[in-house]
Amino acid sequence: MGMSAIGAGLAAVGAGIGIGLAAWGALSGMARQPEMSGKLQTAMLIAAALVEGVALFAVVVAFLK
Repeated sequence: MGMSAIGAGLAAVGAGIGIGLAAWGALSGMARQPEMSGKLQTAMLIAAALVEGVALFAVVVAFLK
């Protein structure tokens, strides 16, 4: 059970880093080109959803092992 908790924790940390980097990139792009903020926000939300999906899959796999 301990290794499952470590795996789930690493998945959560990885997801947090991934979403943070996506948000940082989108905000940097919005600061440089405010007129593109709608497209950047949409792309960031899709990327965040994909990162979160992979993290959820990793947590499920960690608890199944």
